[in-house]
Amino acid sequence: MSDRQNDSTYGLSRRGYLTSGTALFTATSLAGCSGGGGGSTGSADSGDDPVTVGVIDSQSGNAALTGTPKVQASELAVEEINAEGGINGREVELLTPDPESDINTFQQHARRLINEDNVDALWAGIRSSVREAVRPIADENEQLYFYTTQYEGGVCDKYTFAMGATARQQLTPVMEYLTDEYGPDIYTIAADYNFGQLSADWIELLADDIGANVIGEEFVPLSQNQFSSSINNIQEADPDYVMAILVGANHTSFYETAESAGLDVPIGSSTTMGLAFEHRRLDPPALENVHIGTNYMEEIDTERNNDFVSRYYEKFPDAEYLNQSAHNNYFSMYMYKQAVEEAGTTDQPEVIATLEDGMEISAPEGDISLNGETHHMSHNMRIGRADENHEISYLNGDEGELIEPSFLQEIGCDLTEEEETTQYTPADL
Repeated sequence: MSDRQNDSTYGLSRRGYLTSGTALFTATSLAGCSGGGGGSTGSADSGDDPVTVGVIDSQSGNAALTGTPKVQASELAVEEINAEGGINGREVELLTPDPESDINTFQQHARRLINEDNVDALWAGIRSSVREAVRPIADENEQLYFYTTQYEGGVCDKYTFAMGATARQQLTPVMEYLTDEYGPDIYTIAADYNFGQLSADWIELLADDIGANVIGEEFVPLSQNQFSSSINNIQEADPDYVMAILVGANHTSFYETAESAGLDVPIGSSTTMGLAFEHRRLDPPALENVHIGTNYMEEIDTERNNDFVSRYYEKFPDAEYLNQSAHNNYFSMYMYKQAVEEAGTTDQPEVIATLEDGMEISAPEGDISLNGETHHMSHNMRIGRADENHEISYLNGDEGELIEPSFLQEIGCDLTEEEETTQYTPADL
């Protein structure tokens, strides 16, 4: 990968957004514990200095498809917040350097935003590999860091707040449904890196819990785009359903190959459709009978979400899709605003302590809450299914099922008591 660092890749200088609009969003704090941390300091009520936040996500390169909506949703949130008076009367300035889908450039921008721009809060990264490249930098600098992509779970880190659904939250409802509906035998095909490997571990563990069996498993490199042999392996194993934990543009061809080969097996996933909107990008019926466990898709038909989607496309009429991670960036911007206003300061230890008190959030997906001890969110999990025309229906209803982030609680992660920077795995259970 390249090792770029110049002003053109860093993007524009500080940018604030001050247009009219109404934010239909609320957040309230719950009682809880307090904690500490580090980072920049400042009073939320002093002077005219802006509150500075940074969002590092790819707007070019092979990750731009999923990164661009995160930047856009952040811009929408900041615009709305500023239109309503900012944070305690202070304008919010949003910095959005483009890492160009390069992991080294993600790290360079993180260091620059933290050490030169002195951001009050940082959002960065789609893939777990990027998170694990940025997280040590955030830890070293005691920087408040929001990671907003659905992920494998297990990060117990004083400075990291995981806003996306974890593998356990996503996989549990879809695996229970597929086992009940089609049978217990599972074939897993997963991306061969941290996220895919740990998600496969979760599939094994959850299969034991629900009386299912993993009868086949394979891991594929992120560079792989030919899946004929994988389809043959699945057909020979003859599972009741497939769990596909595939990511990136190359892996999209799995679904087209499966359809061409006549693979008539239901597929479950925690990644497909909600993040990279394959159901919009591939010709039907490639995604027919694919199921996803997800907290958010833009097709969720509720009044609250329809309003959010309308505002997003009004601002970005040429946007391709409002994905799961973009939604998570949006609501977490408001959560940060509420935490600063409750703390009365942008001082990061104070803001972290306020977040650790726990918060309830009225997000577009529905009412959710932050568990302060583990820095993870409850989420309304839907089982989304694509039909032969790639229309999405939610098998457990548009409102979904509220699922708490229980894994780290069971492990004993309590960041209000111990300042860890650990990632636990299913083996730790």
